[in-house]
Amino acid sequence: MVNRRNADVVVATKFRRYSSFPSLAGAQAECGICFFTSSGDRIVNYPKQHSANCTTKHQATNGWFKPMVRILKNMRRKLVDDGSIEEGSAPSYFLEGLVYNVPNDKFGSSYGDTFVAAVNWILQAERKDLVCANEQYYLVRDSAPTCWPCSNCAAFLDAVAKLWTDWK
Repeated sequence: MVNRRNADVVVATKFRRYSSFPSLAGAQAECGICFFTSSGDRIVNYPKQHSANCTTKHQATNGWFKPMVRILKNMRRKLVDDGSIEEGSAPSYFLEGLVYNVPNDKFGSSYGDTFVAAVNWILQAERKDLVCANEQYYLVRDSAPTCWPCSNCAAFLDAVAKLWTDWK
């Protein structure tokens, strides 16, 4: 019997989004990856930009960015387990995007204070202006396979606020 490891594998190809193409030598493009969903939707992502921007954010917040993302991911797990939100409605990618948008000055005094400052900022933010951590797409939009549906984002944030308020 062969033991196999569980793994997520995505077959993807290189993708370039050109912003100008005056000549082959003068072309300017963002490099990413492209893959297709089982329903045929094309997904273009920019994992190198996402990773670099999250690293820069973590450094700019003196190491508070990643712990705040982890707190939201842990809250998501509890909310799913409690039946407050649906499994898959708040992917890690979008949670990172939420925290990525929080201004750097909201981070840094304590875990509790940073969490409250970050979530309060997110709750008051104009969600249509939030961007993904790769800075290539808006974070919250309906009918775009690279964006977080508005209702899923709202349900997650409402559930987070309720969980925090009701925590005993």
